[in-house]
Amino acid sequence: MGTSARSVSVLAVSLCTVLLAACASTNVTLSPSPQAPVCNRSTSALVLWAPQWRPDQKDVAAREEAAASGLNSFFASSGCFARTELRRVDSLSPSVVNAELGASGGQFSAVVTIAVRELGPVVKLLSSASLVEGGTEAVLQVTSRQLQSSSQPREFTVHWRHGGPGVVKGVASLPNDMSAALRSGLQPATAMQ
Repeated sequence: MGTSARSVSVLAVSLCTVLLAACASTNVTLSPSPQAPVCNRSTSALVLWAPQWRPDQKDVAAREEAAASGLNSFFASSGCFARTELRRVDSLSPSVVNAELGASGGQFSAVVTIAVRELGPVVKLLSSASLVEGGTEAVLQVTSRQLQSSSQPREFTVHWRHGGPGVVKGVASLPNDMSAALRSGLQPATAMQ
């Protein structure tokens, strides 16, 4: 193969890659669905989060750092609640949640717990017409409870995915992906800037 033919082949492969990457999309599933917004700009909320990784999870420290960064960014800029205190806890068991609420001295009107079950890149080889299909995903288990109400806590799962044919993403986007998953699941009244 001559230099000219090789250049055309490289250009064709590059063009196909760009066109396939343009097919990236975001899919969000809330289970059960539909869900009313968790965010309430007139509420003060204690938000507790903990990772609940699968046993064979890789790069746990990097994923937790990305989750913390995304959570901090979301609650700092979304206007989800009038006031939010975000705390990372070891467990979201009822005894830990009640202890955290007790330590807060009654200064919150809602408690939200977020279990981070998945946050990371996904790559599938030879899974479709493209050689590579990938992206990132986040899976969050959310529980929300109004403290001055006798209503039952509300619990649901957010499964957020962004990607498609020809998409390969690394860990650099994970904080933004976490924020996007929270925005989709908690539904603040105004979009983040």
